Amino acid sequence: MEVLNSFMTWIFKNRLGQIDNFKKNPIPVQEEIFWDLIEAGKHTTFGKEHDFASIKTYQDFAAKVPVLDYAGIKPYIDRHMKGEQFVLWDTEIEWFSKSSGTTSSRSKYIPVSEESLEDCHYKGGKDMVSIYVNNFPESKLFSGKSLSVGGTLEKNPLNPDGSAKVGDISAVIMQNLPIWAQFVRTPSLETALMGEWEAKIDKMAKETMNENVVSIAGVPTWTIVLIRKVMELKGAKNILEVWPNLEVFFHGAVAFGPYRSLFKELIPSDKMRYMETYNASEGFFGLQDQPDSDELLLLLDYGIFYEFIPMEEWDSDSPQVIPLQEVEVGKNYALIITTNGGLWRYKIGDTVKFTSTSPYRFRISGRTKHFINAFGEEVIVENAEKAIAMAAEETQATVLNFTAAPVYFEGSDSKGAHEWIVEFKSPPAQLERFKEVLDQHLREVNSDYDAKRHKDLALEKPIIHIAPEGLFEHWLKSKGKLGGQNKVPRLANTREYLDELLPLLQELA
Repeated sequence: MEVLNSFMTWIFKNRLGQIDNFKKNPIPVQEEIFWDLIEAGKHTTFGKEHDFASIKTYQDFAAKVPVLDYAGIKPYIDRHMKGEQFVLWDTEIEWFSKSSGTTSSRSKYIPVSEESLEDCHYKGGKDMVSIYVNNFPESKLFSGKSLSVGGTLEKNPLNPDGSAKVGDISAVIMQNLPIWAQFVRTPSLETALMGEWEAKIDKMAKETMNENVVSIAGVPTWTIVLIRKVMELKGAKNILEVWPNLEVFFHGAVAFGPYRSLFKELIPSDKMRYMETYNASEGFFGLQDQPDSDELLLLLDYGIFYEFIPMEEWDSDSPQVIPLQEVEVGKNYALIITTNGGLWRYKIGDTVKFTSTSPYRFRISGRTKHFINAFGEEVIVENAEKAIAMAAEETQATVLNFTAAPVYFEGSDSKGAHEWIVEFKSPPAQLERFKEVLDQHLREVNSDYDAKRHKDLALEKPIIHIAPEGLFEHWLKSKGKLGGQNKVPRLANTREYLDELLPLLQELA
């Protein structure tokens, strides 16, 4: 195993020169990607409709191709799903990544081309390992198995008898992994792709609890559920009693801050490492490349061309759209992508804030539709996650999940507030103290919120409900959305989710 570990580590480190190239030459690399995409697009229905053949500059592209949300690109995707080819991309599409979205129950289907699998998603996985073993040369990553908590696959709803399949991006990736990669992962592919999540967790736990698990990759919430199940089956106090060689958790999908203390409890080792990834249905966008920083490196040679909308212009009728070279450090931007999967100037719905432009590093700041701005406070997910992590730390609480929404003015003398439902693993000794600390840190990280809270001018202190453990999971199950990438939004600017969860909270209490 030592020889294999050394050999595999050497192979993966060979990618570092290419990573260094796009770090040093970001704009030329992006320009090359841009022209490759335009050339491919010329041969598609979408490209012909938007006259790609006449595009000679980026400005031509911006003038001819509108910025699209899912509703705008859905008719083209539907044609692909019904079996028509070369609509959005110039090679055949046989896979679609399914996402329910986070503000709508309607499923979204993202085309996954062979190019986006090979040159984006798989490259992201390889680079994740390359950067990790370079940062930690003493790693024994290849001495055991990698545990992957994946999604599920299902028939194409628009063409159930066709060959194309749909599923969570993790399931699409797993299904198409090369044989060598299947050899070093656990559980079996059959188990990893099971559709019924409760049975799946049970079977995953039984298959993996006697393996030498060295790394885990997945979403924090489902990883916690699986780890707990393994500990229960083995009668262990912590997971290191079961997997003593576990050294790293590659995580993504949600911010890790609120989960950090719980993972320290489950994996009580100062040597345990955590590496964040930004891998969505639409593409692999970022990796944590520095062990001492939570900033993400923007991945620039993955077949994705990046554009951005400054968030202060988001609601404008004609918002300014800028290429990568025009972004500024510290500003909040909505992410616009053109990809080798056939997405053209697509509004993914995420917002980012750059921390550096040499190289381009950033943090995920939230969602364009996941914020609370009912009173001009502009609280984004990044604010909420940072404040609740601080509140948990200061009150020695452990947060499993949360959601928040506005309480609107009801009369001339009433004031607004933010109403929270928080699911704790370990609740604070005094809820009132937790509320005060949460409010204090929100005021510290968001000046607009602080202004509205000044002397209770517009907003009163937050209202907090303690959720019984399993509330969010129970709600998702009742909606048929348990598993995969489905989750209750951290923040909502309406009370839709909160008003559904509150009666359930009373029922389960």
